[in-house]
Amino acid sequence: MGVPTEGEPIQIHSYKHNGYIHRIWDETTVLKGSETLIIGGNDRTLVTESDGRTWITREPAIAYFHTQYWFNIIGMIREDGVYYYCNISSPFIYDGEALKYIDYDLDIKVYPDMTFHLLDEDEYERHRREMKYPEVIDQILKQNVEKLIKWIKQRKGPFAPDFIDIWYDKYLNLKR
Repeated sequence: MGVPTEGEPIQIHSYKHNGYIHRIWDETTVLKGSETLIIGGNDRTLVTESDGRTWITREPAIAYFHTQYWFNIIGMIREDGVYYYCNISSPFIYDGEALKYIDYDLDIKVYPDMTFHLLDEDEYERHRREMKYPEVIDQILKQNVEKLIKWIKQRKGPFAPDFIDIWYDKYLNLKR
């Protein structure tokens, strides 16, 4: 499987449960890479959607991926604070080509004041039926929504007060 090295640019590939590509982030700089954890940073990176449309991210972001959790967390650095976008997803794999995971539709948006909203529940239910998510996956995903909410409330992991600042400083130093 391999481990990306600090400073290495990697792509991020998001898939759907049916195996089809969902979205590709063209370049993210590895800030920390291990067998179980990848933290990356990007700014104004090209994103390609499954239908071929492209767009460029608007702000610097720090991304957190772990092999033990069914979610990933993106901290977006804006003028008025850090906004988080949390994807309920499979744990990642890194195959030397890209960091890859399955996106399971449910998302949590967290605001700078740490209030949050669970998003896309209707999309999740539709895809759960259409793609026939196994019951065990459904249960794992719901448990990880609860775990993620606890992390938000406890300000754990990427939600800790200095987490994004520390990793963004490292990103800026690596880009110099």
